[in-house]
Amino acid sequence: MRISKKIISVWAMALTLFTTTAVRSQEMSFEEYNPTSTLVVPGKEITKAKFPFVDVHSHQRDMSAKTLNALIKDMDKMNEAIMVNLSGGTGESLKEKIDNINNSYPTRFVVFANVDFEGATDMEWGKKAATQLEQDIKNGAKGLKVFKSLGLRNKDAEGNRLAIDDPRLDPIWAKCGEMGVPVLIHAADPKSFWDDMDADNERWLELKTHPRRKRTDTDPAPFEQIIKEQHNVFKKHPNTKFINAHMGWHANNLAKLGELLDEMPNMNVGISAVIAELGRQPQNARAFFIKYQDRVLFGKDSWKPEEFPTYFRVLESNDEYFPYYKKYHAFWSMYGLNLPDEVLKKLYYKNAIGLIPGLDTSLFKE
Repeated sequence: MRISKKIISVWAMALTLFTTTAVRSQEMSFEEYNPTSTLVVPGKEITKAKFPFVDVHSHQRDMSAKTLNALIKDMDKMNEAIMVNLSGGTGESLKEKIDNINNSYPTRFVVFANVDFEGATDMEWGKKAATQLEQDIKNGAKGLKVFKSLGLRNKDAEGNRLAIDDPRLDPIWAKCGEMGVPVLIHAADPKSFWDDMDADNERWLELKTHPRRKRTDTDPAPFEQIIKEQHNVFKKHPNTKFINAHMGWHANNLAKLGELLDEMPNMNVGISAVIAELGRQPQNARAFFIKYQDRVLFGKDSWKPEEFPTYFRVLESNDEYFPYYKKYHAFWSMYGLNLPDEVLKKLYYKNAIGLIPGLDTSLFKE
């Protein structure tokens, strides 16, 4: 039986295609590889927090009545009692946001003021900034939010990097202490952003997909230096209450974070954007939350309601090996901490009530 050259050619092409496809699947990149777990274990998504909570770390540029109405619907579904908007701005812009809140939902939203640190000159500059902040607080702001641009990008009038602990900024921190409002401060970025971008770096995928996040010791300064500047401010202003955003980038080393909390009694921490670190060390993190239950606050950071259930599940359940929502942040799975109710209440709202003045406590009836 003869086989035509045409049939042989078709078979050869099919074999080549099959082989090429198989090779390509074997050469799948790390970015593409994201398998669905076959593990079957008890557990379910938690879409509503067990207790009403304060999100101390949110950002909303628009606080118009229309936006507030939409936010409230999502907040109610999750049992979010109060949103703290850290992007309040200053002056008339901030006052407008607060007026909109007071006309719509005066007990459900809180606004923090901001300071533009760019172009700092002398001590008089710091005093003027503190005076403006004082007016913002009198206008209704409940605290100060400091963005990571301080320490990373802000420069003084001479073009030098403005250090977080620059003495010209002291009047600002002192004013917050004087007026009894907290400072929520984000300093630096994860330490891995400064490390070599190689196979040992856990944030390799994030740095590849977001290359502008890569830092070096000269761009703009070493991680350790920036963090130390922040701690210098905490120590220099013991009468000012600080909330260290993102657990001060020490959620991956809770023993070290505990030492820092012991050393600086005016420092508190928020859990925004680091739930993936906590969810991979459930026993260690649970012990930390119990020990430092009076110093930790709930926060999410980016306003994406669909991501909150992962926070609730990590904090409230004892579920095992459930997915995180953003692979480039964490390619590992989560485990629940199963925190005691009293610890959850402090994390969700009691600690916030103790730090942020004027919160409506009637929203948290037990």
